[in-house]
Amino acid sequence: MNKSHRDGTEKNMKKTFRNITLFALALAMLIGTTLFAGCGEAKKQIIIYTSAEDFRITYMQQRMKEQFPDYDVVFEYKSSGNHAAILKSAGTNVEAHISHDIEYGYAAELAALGVFANLKNTVDFSVYTEDAIPDTYYAPVYRNGGAIILNMEVIREKNLDVPTSYEDLLDPQYKNLISMPNPKASGTGYMFLLSLVNAWGEEKAFEYFDKLSENVLSFTSSGSGPVNALVGKEVAIGLGMTFQAVQQIADGENLEIKFFEEGSPYTLYGQAIVAGKEDDPAVVEVFEFLSTTLTKEVCERFCPEKIYNNKDFVISNYPTDITYADMTNNTPERKAELLEKWTH
Repeated sequence: MNKSHRDGTEKNMKKTFRNITLFALALAMLIGTTLFAGCGEAKKQIIIYTSAEDFRITYMQQRMKEQFPDYDVVFEYKSSGNHAAILKSAGTNVEAHISHDIEYGYAAELAALGVFANLKNTVDFSVYTEDAIPDTYYAPVYRNGGAIILNMEVIREKNLDVPTSYEDLLDPQYKNLISMPNPKASGTGYMFLLSLVNAWGEEKAFEYFDKLSENVLSFTSSGSGPVNALVGKEVAIGLGMTFQAVQQIADGENLEIKFFEEGSPYTLYGQAIVAGKEDDPAVVEVFEFLSTTLTKEVCERFCPEKIYNNKDFVISNYPTDITYADMTNNTPERKAELLEKWTH
């Protein structure tokens, strides 16, 4: 090969290599651009701690996705006691932006500790009943009424008497066939405790629960526990939430709801913005939708007991004309005193 031919070949090879290199670089840039465009920026995440049941969380999560497609709104379930404990421990440094479905006793305590932001300029409190707005640091979610709930299939299978009073529940025939939430872990459990303390006096009420414990299969960590145990036929009787029993009846479960002479114990559950996070417009936007539109939708579908002045909800199979128990003195101080005495 002569020199001129060799030089020409080298030039062609260099040109070919350069073209391949440029093509590879262009292809890499195209792929990178496409991948970046496909991934996009990470969505704004808003974390909501909630003590709501699975079926309510499922509904709310879906509605949030529909309402805020550009946000990643995450509901994280925490049992009532754990929910409050995390917020008390972490304070305003907690990862959550919003606290939802937290029992009012816990909410009042957290508000006093400065964990919650003042909502007076965010929420229209005039739409709620007077007893539903003890503070402007949390807004109502729903009124949680309690009842004595029976699995009639288990009652018949075990040839049990149908109880008509709290005293009846002490009968040995119900041994290991009753489920109740633990007041130390559940707002639902605490409302049963407070209602009987108010009705009978502290000494008699605690004596009663000591005796009742002989028949209790388990003191559950959440208010949902008793109805779940009824559905699973683990027990015949549950001290549980009225609306949850109604939901299971609608799903075909053979449950019966009873109220004894002392009336239906109840508590209110609220929602709040963690202090310092009310400065984030996205958090406020999500909270406003949650506390207005979504709260009404959930009450209409699942929790109809009254919290609004001019709005009533009717649900099939839901008891009407409920007589409520005496739930006075439901303060953080009183709660601390009673839970200190609770040993189960």
